[in-house]
Amino acid sequence: MATFSSTPIVIDGKGHLLGRLASIIAKQILSGQKIVVVRCEEINISGSFFRNKLRYHNFLHKRHIVNPKKSARGAAALERLKLFEGVPPPYDRKKRMVVPEALRVLRLKPGRKYCTVKRLSHEVGWGYKDVVDRLEEKRKIKAQAFHERKIAAIKLRQKAVSDASPSFGKLAECGY
Repeated sequence: MATFSSTPIVIDGKGHLLGRLASIIAKQILSGQKIVVVRCEEINISGSFFRNKLRYHNFLHKRHIVNPKKSARGAAALERLKLFEGVPPPYDRKKRMVVPEALRVLRLKPGRKYCTVKRLSHEVGWGYKDVVDRLEEKRKIKAQAFHERKIAAIKLRQKAVSDASPSFGKLAECGY
């Protein structure tokens, strides 16, 4: 993510560690980059589920003074960030990136415990887990159908090129 782009970068949150991804995204949006994160419910948190559930309940009982949107710079940065559960329609056809510095498989030792934001949120009151799962299944079916059509079109094009290759020699002789 070293280069700056005027178009928003779409990041697939699945399989990333929460804190590492958050720090990288914060640095980018403060520098002016627009970022969209999809599938936020699949972001991983290191540590066991029970430990994270206790930490979250402890967090709910505290007062929170840090509010980045109170400064103009923080408010502008938050305007450049969009977070989505699942992959909504404008972003389901765009290339989704990953951040290698934040991937769980690269940063967490094998055998270490982790949980997902989806499970943790569902346990503390988030009621849309089933809705997001159902919409994701629909999206995956549509994506599979699109992929099959794309592969069929590529094979058809390759067949057409191979069938027309003998006539290319004749056209070249004629000066085309």
